Amino acid sequence: MIRSLVLVLFALGSAFAEEKLFSGPQVGEKLKPFKVKGVFDDVAGKDLDFVTKADGKPILLVFVHELNRPSLGMTRVLMNYAVTRSKDLVSGIVWLTEDATEAETKLKQIRNALPKDGAIGISPDGKEGPGSYGLNRNVTLTILVGKENKVTANFPLVQPSIEADLPKILKAIVAVAGGEAPKVEDLLPKGKDAPKDRPAEVDPKMATHLRAMIQLKATPEDVEKAAKEIEKMIKENEAVKKEIARISTTLVNGGKLDNYGTEKAQEYLKKWAKEYGALAPKPKERPKKDGDK
Repeated sequence: MIRSLVLVLFALGSAFAEEKLFSGPQVGEKLKPFKVKGVFDDVAGKDLDFVTKADGKPILLVFVHELNRPSLGMTRVLMNYAVTRSKDLVSGIVWLTEDATEAETKLKQIRNALPKDGAIGISPDGKEGPGSYGLNRNVTLTILVGKENKVTANFPLVQPSIEADLPKILKAIVAVAGGEAPKVEDLLPKGKDAPKDRPAEVDPKMATHLRAMIQLKATPEDVEKAAKEIEKMIKENEAVKKEIARISTTLVNGGKLDNYGTEKAQEYLKKWAKEYGALAPKPKERPKKDGDK
C-alpha cells in the first residue's frame, strides 16, 4: 500500500502536519518487559528481555519497522556507539516482521552491515511489536531511551537521518547514562573500515525547499526558486533523487495531489513522479489474514 499522505508530510517536517507523530510509550510512561528471539552467536534462538536485563538502568531500544538504507545506517552507527557504553547502558535492537523465519534469513545475509556486537532480537508479535507498546507500523524506526523503567526520550522516525536525528538521540543517551555526547563524525567508520554500503544521506535542506514549494501561499516565483534548488540537489545527491521519487509518486498516486501546494507546485510533483517514479520503492502488500477475501 502507498504510504499515507500524512506520513509523507511528517517526513518533510511539513508545517501543514500539526499533529505529532506517535510510536511507542511516551516520555514518563513505563517500559514494560517483553521478549524477543535472539539471532546471532550465543543468544541465537534464545529468549531475550532487554527491559528486564536493564532492571532500571539506562536503556536504549531500537525498533526496526522497515529495513532500508537510512534505517540500517542509523541503527548501525547508533548501536555501535551503544556497545561502547555497555557498562552503563543496556541496548538492544528489536526487529519487527510478519515472517520471523524470513527475517532471520535476511539478517544473516546482511550481518556484515549490522552493528558488530549489538544484541538483535526478532519480535514474535509481528509488525505491531509488543502489544503494550503501541508502536506505529508506518514509521521506519522507533527509538526509545529510558531509565528506572520509564521512557526519558522517544524518537519515531519516518526518514532517519544521521545528520539531523543522531545528535538528538546521543544527547538523550548521555542524559541518562552520563558522559558527553560524541561528535557524529567521530562515530562514522573511516578509510578501509568504512562500509561500502554506507547509506547516502538526504540533505536536510531538501525538506526545507520542499516545504517552501508546497506552501499554499507560495507565488509562482517562490515555487520556481524552491523547485530549482531541489532539482540541483537531485543532480548532486542520489539519496535526494530517491526521496523525491518516493514523495512525489506517493502524492501523485495517492489521488489527493490537489490538496498540496499550488498548481505550479503540483506540476513539478507530477514531473518528478514521471521522471523518477521508477526509483520509488514498490508498495508492499500486507499479508492476508484469516477471513480476508
